[in-house]
Amino acid sequence: MTYSKKPLVGIIMGSSSDTRIMKGAAEILDEFKIKHEDQIVSAHRTPSRLAEYAKHAEKMGFSIIIAGAGGAAHLPGMIAAHTIIPVIGVPILVYNDKHQKKLDAPKFSAFGGLDSLLSITEMPSGSPVVSVGVNKASNAGIYAIKILANEFPDLKKKLKKHKSDQHDSIMKESEQLKKEGLSKFAKKKFKQVM
Repeated sequence: MTYSKKPLVGIIMGSSSDTRIMKGAAEILDEFKIKHEDQIVSAHRTPSRLAEYAKHAEKMGFSIIIAGAGGAAHLPGMIAAHTIIPVIGVPILVYNDKHQKKLDAPKFSAFGGLDSLLSITEMPSGSPVVSVGVNKASNAGIYAIKILANEFPDLKKKLKKHKSDQHDSIMKESEQLKKEGLSKFAKKKFKQVM
């Protein structure tokens, strides 16, 4: 399969702190055995690199670029301005300020991710960027797979199985909930999350 030998998806983010969200896109692409190339490209701190990356993506033959950014979230729109490759934007709510002493203490964007979402979705007419929900990088991965499935019929089969597996999982949980009762079921589920 061509999609497992050379990268057809580029995943970019504005900062290394975005990796904990953007890994969701990589994980789903890995699950479907779709090769991707991942890089940090900042629209604000490395604008010339952003233009170079757009040329690189076209030269490499990428079919899709997944771009994640928090705050003002200019990366998805700016990369879309430099290429005709479809861009899927991932608005990011949580990011770390690299200048904080405790890097594990998250800093939240000022408007709860709405700032990022609007920056991505409200592109001017003629320069569209598709957006998924806030922090929903795995949905960006699924959307990329759906686009690629138009070219690779075996991906369509894998997507149908993925949907079927989701259906079966919910049905199994529903039966378990019915059998155990809401209180017991919720306690067990809550312990798993902790």
